[in-house]
Amino acid sequence: MSIVSESNDGCVRLRLPATSANLGPGFDTAAIALDFYLDVQAEAAAEFSITATGRDAERCSRLEDNLVLDIYRRLLTEQGRPIVPLAIRMDNQIPLGMGCGSSAAGRLAAIALAVHFGDLHWTSDRILREASVLEGHPDNAAACWLGGFVAAACEGTAVYVARVVPPAEWRAIVVLPTEPLATSKARAVLPASYTRADVVINLQSAAILGLAFAQGRGDLLQVAMRDRIHQPYRAPICPLLPRLLPLAGSNGILGAALSGAGPAMLVIVTGDESLETASAAIRSALNKMPEPELIVCRFESQGALRTRS
Repeated sequence: MSIVSESNDGCVRLRLPATSANLGPGFDTAAIALDFYLDVQAEAAAEFSITATGRDAERCSRLEDNLVLDIYRRLLTEQGRPIVPLAIRMDNQIPLGMGCGSSAAGRLAAIALAVHFGDLHWTSDRILREASVLEGHPDNAAACWLGGFVAAACEGTAVYVARVVPPAEWRAIVVLPTEPLATSKARAVLPASYTRADVVINLQSAAILGLAFAQGRGDLLQVAMRDRIHQPYRAPICPLLPRLLPLAGSNGILGAALSGAGPAMLVIVTGDESLETASAAIRSALNKMPEPELIVCRFESQGALRTRS
């Protein structure tokens, strides 16, 4: 993927996919890209403006307390570049505060815009490193930037990523509750230490998880998506989790896990033929709860697209 250096009219288009991180045992390590997006078009202007459509359009269109603009301005200032005002058109299909990677997409958009309009000449690796620092972990940033299923790790300032293209036939259902959950609240409930038994189980599952995606082994996902590190502690504040986790292994459902820190759930199914049955099972399991929204999607093998307009 090449960094956009110049377009004919100075306009940049970005498409950044949603992501689902952790996938059960891959806490702060594993993530996968999904095929709904944050689309951004930006060009230099006399003053900042944002026209937003899609989900949370009012919040996305704010000029103050706006993740994209705040990071864009800060990076240009830190790099000693003038702050170029932008006219931004944004279409957001990623739910905010649901564990679907909205912050990673927004941060990467901001960094890519700063690189372009600040003429920073950063490589793709440098952009990913910066996003991982801002996120505090590399999983969502790597999946959004590169696409596919990723396992990622940081050492010093370096980010190491292994990536595979998910099986084309698998489908995902993202189950959204009615209320969002702040990541800070989801992290606050986690313990400071774990038993050896819980750590070993997570290591076993995480090792199988990557191979299951690489080899298309859907039969392994029920075990590969077990978790003892974060999901048991988040269940009280993520009410979908205890209802949907037991569905793994039935109704065409290969595995289920919190999407990121929650509260949304990621349910992986065998293919198109199982979507109706799996969706019905999900709705039945959530009977008497507020009606959830189900986003049926594919895994996205292509990461962030930066194209000339």
